[in-house]
Amino acid sequence: FQDQAMMKTMSGGNCNLNVPAKNSYRMVVLGASRVGKSSIVSRFLNGRFEDQYTPTIEDFHRKVYNIRGDMYQLDILDTSGNHPFPAMRRLSILTGDVFILVFSLDNRESFDEVKRLQKQILEVKSCLKNKTKESADLPMVICGNKNDHGEIFRKVRTDEGENLVSSDENCAYFEVSAKKNTNVDEMFYVLFSMAKLPHEMSPSLHRKISIPYGDTFQQKSFRMRRVKDMDAYGMISPFVRRPSVNSDLKYIKSKVLREGQSREREKCTVQ
Repeated sequence: FQDQAMMKTMSGGNCNLNVPAKNSYRMVVLGASRVGKSSIVSRFLNGRFEDQYTPTIEDFHRKVYNIRGDMYQLDILDTSGNHPFPAMRRLSILTGDVFILVFSLDNRESFDEVKRLQKQILEVKSCLKNKTKESADLPMVICGNKNDHGEIFRKVRTDEGENLVSSDENCAYFEVSAKKNTNVDEMFYVLFSMAKLPHEMSPSLHRKISIPYGDTFQQKSFRMRRVKDMDAYGMISPFVRRPSVNSDLKYIKSKVLREGQSREREKCTVQ
């Protein structure tokens, strides 16, 4: 029973992937509107940049990895920049394991919002840590996007961004361009390193596997037959949706009340 409880099943297409709960993580992306949060997520997942702007309410993605024979799962929560429901933002913070805070280098107000978010995350997580007696670190990247716009449009100096992370070894600052794909991969590499996750989870350090091969994703013969030059590969899970609010609330409650020791969260439903 204990071994079964420690496994999380993900259904995608015709394949079922069992990922140990201890290897399942949630990355939360926060920031003001129109700063490029979804563009950074798109670069991470697909290596693409979308020119057309579509306001995000809340998007949920999942990527699974087979890295040297071990399965990992990364859930990505791309949040709204308007924060119409403060309680939902707080819940997103409570359930997050790693964080990316995004602002636009040509928008001073978006930088001020990141400072507020950083403070809120530290306060919320500190409160949870005190109740659960956890000693886990809080990996976080503060990301100044749109560095391709040039210095003439810059409203935030580099040293201001660096000052936000100077006193925390688990927090890093990067200036990136989602449009030009500048420093994006490096940012994820550092974030995963701070989280003590395999650096092969970075976009350029694993082979991308398409859905038709999902059934053999966990088979050892698959690695030997199709991935000869590296032993890390990943696949975007199709048709997943965000676990219910009730499920996330139960997860946090169980941590506070110490009713469960696993990192188990409700599995996503395939529609």
